[in-house]
Amino acid sequence: MSSKSRKSALPETETRLRAEDRELFRRAWQVTRRHHGKTLDLYLPGMIRYGNIRGRYPAVSITGGNCRLMCEHCKGLLLRPMIKSETPEDLVRRCRAFAENGAHGVLLTGGSDRCGQLPWERFLPAIAQIRAETKLFLSAHTGFPDHQTCRALKNAGVKQGLIDVMGDHETASAIYHLDGLDTVLRALSAIKGSGLQLAPHIVTGLFHGKIRGEMKALEIIRSHAPHVLVIVVLTPLAGTPMAGASPPSPLEIARLVAQARLLMPEVPISLGCERPRDKTGLEIETLAIRAGITRMAVWSDQAVKAAQKLGLAIRMQYTCCSVDFQKKYAMIKQRVNN
Repeated sequence: MSSKSRKSALPETETRLRAEDRELFRRAWQVTRRHHGKTLDLYLPGMIRYGNIRGRYPAVSITGGNCRLMCEHCKGLLLRPMIKSETPEDLVRRCRAFAENGAHGVLLTGGSDRCGQLPWERFLPAIAQIRAETKLFLSAHTGFPDHQTCRALKNAGVKQGLIDVMGDHETASAIYHLDGLDTVLRALSAIKGSGLQLAPHIVTGLFHGKIRGEMKALEIIRSHAPHVLVIVVLTPLAGTPMAGASPPSPLEIARLVAQARLLMPEVPISLGCERPRDKTGLEIETLAIRAGITRMAVWSDQAVKAAQKLGLAIRMQYTCCSVDFQKKYAMIKQRVNN
């Protein structure tokens, strides 16, 4: 690809980059291509629609709309649009229906108690039954579980453990209302030690829109050898204390992606579905591609064009972005690119 065509693929923000940022992204790009080839995987999770297609990986809350932890950035609002299944019997019924209607998997999630834990024990027999009766790929947004819970989830048939990771005590306590960062560290060790695929998420700008402990969070995650890393961006919600916060800039987010890539060369990195969906969001997407992501959830047409101009092949899948690409979960590219 000529230097002229490469330049044309860059967002306006990147044409104004400082020399040190250009060098950071150049190094991250080279490392990404060396370890992951020239492919970008795009994901349509949950029941999200993209034109005339819909994701095949619904999110189900086992606590309905209830949460006692009430993190400052969420206050339980993220549970509202989810499918609610508050009894084991209903969970089995719904998952059977999902499988019959063509779902590839299910994200099990819900609100936490004041210690950051979900009522998994009550649902373990149901999860085992779902695994035995269907071919659904089961992942769990675990909360902050102990070793026993993680082993039980693994034995019941859950494949992946998704967990939010922050890098400093104040964010863990003031934003997540946890008893400090040790709660997060213990949960990471529990998920990894159980044999579940570890899929940590970093919410960039979690401390009222400021970059604070994210770099330390990357170092913590690296020490636990994750299966995949998902980076999302604070999306201020009306009705929460974060409503007036401004998310980090696209450049700040891209720097974090690049630093993650250099720290963890072989780990797939995804730009997750929680992020701005405006002009700023488009800049985040295009810069993140240059900075080293290998996956993106709920893409824009502009992101596809930018990736293709950079010589990347596009693959698309109907699942959460934490799930590895598999042909049986893939969608037909032509239906999306037209």
